This record gives sequence, structure tokens and C-alpha cells, in this order.
Amino acid sequence: MELIHGTHKAPQDFITNMPDNVVTNILDRLPVQHAVRTSILSRSWRFKWTMLSQLVFDKMFFKYLRKSKGKNNHGGVISRLLLHLSGAITKFVLCINGVLDAQDINHWILFLSRKGIKDLTIRNRDETPLMLPTHLFSCLELKHVHLFNCCFNPPPSFHVFPNLLSLDLGMDFEEKVQLGEFFTKCPLLEILTMEECKVKAVEIAKIKNLKILSLYFCDLDNISIKSSSSIFELVGSLPKLQELHLNFENCDLTEGGDRKRFSAAFPCLKVLKLSSLILDNGMELLCAFELIRSFTNLQTLEITAVTNDWYFGPPPHINYDATGLLQLRSVKFECLKGSENELCLIKFLLACSPFLKKIVIHRHSYIASHERMMFAKKLLMLHRASPAAEIDLFQF
Repeated sequence: MELIHGTHKAPQDFITNMPDNVVTNILDRLPVQHAVRTSILSRSWRFKWTMLSQLVFDKMFFKYLRKSKGKNNHGGVISRLLLHLSGAITKFVLCINGVLDAQDINHWILFLSRKGIKDLTIRNRDETPLMLPTHLFSCLELKHVHLFNCCFNPPPSFHVFPNLLSLDLGMDFEEKVQLGEFFTKCPLLEILTMEECKVKAVEIAKIKNLKILSLYFCDLDNISIKSSSSIFELVGSLPKLQELHLNFENCDLTEGGDRKRFSAAFPCLKVLKLSSLILDNGMELLCAFELIRSFTNLQTLEITAVTNDWYFGPPPHINYDATGLLQLRSVKFECLKGSENELCLIKFLLACSPFLKKIVIHRHSYIASHERMMFAKKLLMLHRASPAAEIDLFQF
């Protein structure tokens, strides 16, 4: 078909005419170094990269700098890049690897405090903790904060983080730091992750809006020997808690105390994740049993086991008729080796979970082939309270 003379229109250049918010959305999904290189696409794109609102200076960024710029003046590159940005900076991720100056970092945080920063991550890989500037505590629009190996000491002038939703800390605190008082100044805080941080249960209990909690069990309350009653007391003080992630690394356990007074205190807890759990250790296995049986509304359970060469004895006797029914829908195990204790726990879960849909089991990588087959046969012979329950075996 011939085109009528004068009616043909030149095709629109959609890339050149994209709205600024769409351009920013695209640039924010690129590594910073690639976003900056879009300046060579065309004349109209020469300064588009200055609309970046999310900056990730991770190990890949610094690897790129080492190859292209050498080992010097990485801080100067970041400083110049920041000064060219035209709009708000909502996300900033910085991995410190020994080539950055603390004074530069202080200037960047001051700069960010004036640019509407909402999501801040500082991961310090140096041996010396980074002293955080007081400017950080004036970033009132912050919603997500992740700090690792930093000196965390809110100044007396700090009043509130009114919008903070999640806080992830990995550091040692000075004795004068009052975490409980700080938590009360974060009224919307819903997610707390403490990575190898000493913390007291009474301090965490001040976060009344908390929905997801992750911590190392051994760091709770500075008590060397723990029991499951410590967990029940903590969870009982958090009425909105929906997910609990516990790491059992370096944890010394004793038998749990009386928890009858907490029997109806966990209506919201639906997800339980236990990691670094030595299931061949009778005390840790009993603790897992006690948690699962007590959190009666659990729907999702994930357990990551670790192996130990010590023999801790046979599995505990479980009266399945006295345990009551569980509400579990999904169960996942990582790094199982087919021990009697592991089978005991799986038998308990299958026998007491009438609503279970799937149990996923990843084996340990060093199990011999004949041991894998024996483990799989034993699993498939276990009674299932749920007729719909599937057992998915990975790497068997």
C-alpha cells in the first residue's frame, strides 16, 4: 500500500522522550558505573545519569575502579559523582574496604542528610569500627538502616527516627549506649536484625510494633547458658511479632524453665527460622521441640542444621498423643545427614501437622550414596497426618 503524500509521520524517539521518572527508574537498576556510562548513548543522554536516586558502592564497584582508575582516590571519585547528582538520593549502599577516608564518609553522610535519604547501608570491612557522624541521626526520612562494624552512639540531641521501619545492626556497643531508650524513639520500627550484637530482652521488649526479629541466641541478655524460657519471655513481650529468626551458633543450652504463664501469648507468630542448630545435641533438639510445640499458630518452619563430630546420645522420647496438632503448612530443612535425631524431629512434624502441604529437605553435601538412600527410604515410610503433604528431597 502506498502512503498518501504528506501523511507519513517520522517515528517517535521513545528513548529520548521518556519521562524523567522512568529514566531514573531505569538508571537505578543499573550498577553505578554502568549508569554513568549511559552518557555516551547520545547528546540528550549525556547528563541523564545525574538523575540517579539509588547508589550502590559495593565490592563490584570498587573492583571496577581498581581496574580503570588504579588504587588511589576512590573517595574522590565518589565525592565528584555525588556533587553532580541533581535530585533526591533515596538509597545509599557503601562497602568500606580499606581505601576510603573516614572524613570523606562523614562528608557523604552530611550530604545525604540534605538529600532525603531513606535507605542507608554501611558495611565496614576494616578492622577498626567506623565512627558514625552525628549527621546520621538528623536523617529523619530514614526508613531502612543497615550498619556493620560501626560505632553506634546516638547523641543527646537525637529525638526520634519517625519513619524508621527496619534496623539491621552488626557491631559491639559501648556500655553507655542505651539501646532500649533508642528503640523507644523509633515508633514505627517493625523489623530488627541483630548480627552478633549483645542485647537485652528488656530492651527489645520496648519495640511494641516489632513484627520480625532476628538475633543470635547466645547474645541475648549476656547470660552464658540459655534456656527456651528466655525465648518465651521475649516473644511474650512482643504482641505483634510475626517472624522469629534464631541463630544457635556458640549457644550453651540447659533445660527450659516453667512457661505455663506464657501459654496464650503467641497468637501472631507464624514464621520460625532456626539456624546453626546441632540436631544431634539433645538439648538443642529439645529446645526446637519446645519452640515448635509452644508456638501453636506457626505456619512456616525453616531449620538449618550444622554437623558435629561429638555423639550426644539417642533422641528424646516424644509422646505424640500429648503434643497437640500443629498449624504448619510449610517446612524446610537444610544440611541434614540422616541422623536418628533428625528423623525423630521430622517424624514429629509429619505426625502432628494435618495441614502440612510440603516439607523440603536438603541433605548435607558429604553423605555417602548408600546413606542417602537409607535416609530417603526412612523418610518415605513415616506416617503423615496430612494426606496432601509432599516430601521433596534435594541432592539425594
